[in-house]
Amino acid sequence: MTATSSLKMRLSLAAIIAAAALPAAQPVLAQEKIQAGDVAINVQPIAGNLENPWAVEVLPDGAYIVTEKPGRIRIIRDGKTSEPLAGLPEIRVTGQGGLLDIALAPDFAESRVLYFTAAVAGEGGHGTAVFSARLSKDESGLENVQRIFVMNRLTGTGQHFGSRIAIAADGSLYFGIGDRGEMDRAQDPNDHAGSILHIKPDGTPGDGNPFATNGKGAAEIWSIGHRNPQGITIDPNDNQLYTVEHGARGGDEINSPNAGSNYGWPMISYGKHYSGAEIGVGQAADGYEQPLHYWDPSIAPGAIAVYRGAMFPEWNGDFLIAALKYQLLARIDRAEDGSIGTEERLLAGDYGRIRDVKVAPDGSILLVTDEEDGQLIRLSRADAS
Repeated sequence: MTATSSLKMRLSLAAIIAAAALPAAQPVLAQEKIQAGDVAINVQPIAGNLENPWAVEVLPDGAYIVTEKPGRIRIIRDGKTSEPLAGLPEIRVTGQGGLLDIALAPDFAESRVLYFTAAVAGEGGHGTAVFSARLSKDESGLENVQRIFVMNRLTGTGQHFGSRIAIAADGSLYFGIGDRGEMDRAQDPNDHAGSILHIKPDGTPGDGNPFATNGKGAAEIWSIGHRNPQGITIDPNDNQLYTVEHGARGGDEINSPNAGSNYGWPMISYGKHYSGAEIGVGQAADGYEQPLHYWDPSIAPGAIAVYRGAMFPEWNGDFLIAALKYQLLARIDRAEDGSIGTEERLLAGDYGRIRDVKVAPDGSILLVTDEEDGQLIRLSRADAS
């Protein structure tokens, strides 16, 4: 080997090592155009390489804040994804549990306060908790992290943690916790499992909770009889609360939970057990509320939003449902009186399991895909900027 060729080899090796040390280039994310009835939609992946993203919110300047189930929060701005924020508490990542939803306080622009749900470990096993925190001014981490709620019975099961957050106009938090795979817990008003819960920002019971004064159930509970409510939202038009919930083999539901009401699980259901056995006493019985809508077979709903925005006026008031099983976004038409109409399915199988859906301030629609290489996706009107 000549001196010149030896030098060339050393230079090539140095170039390879230097290139390996550089961060991998972000792939160019291609936009596609789809048709939904008479509406043309641009589908634009905003960010990729997210590990099982679970939730997205829009920051005041238009950037996105995203949770990843393994226990990370990232900010996506101008096409760049940040390093994980520092300061998160210890999170139990097991089965369906991990870092789950995130929600911004109504005064976030001034206070920088946010909330998130996560599975945590404790005496007896693990379960769902709610935390408050403040996003640091330099956006490098969370400050003043406080656990404001943890469910009152932890167990070793790995499923049905819920749990999304809807923030009311008064700043109080509504959120759901599933039955934790132990279905009879959903009928116990003293057990947080299988319930919609309502708390103030400091974690004390919310106003109007049915058991807060009579002592006949846990003071934080709003309603019971829910199997696994992974979606929850408040319609900004009339402040009505809505949930979307996983059934067993069939029987996914949209409900509108009212204080003190019982939504039936596992006494009534439009589905069956995975074994094929009947559930409870049938599809209806006295004392149990009926869903607004149900699916059979299941679509495995991960989140719900009510569309209120300028970009798609044709969809005003419609439900948007993120679905995991068929990897789609379902739009359910609603009349002005709130009655349920037809269902349209978008993106089926094109992007993977859709975990979250949010309506952005500009009226576009945001999705995250629950995959090991998950994405943040934006839907916008094709003839809009």
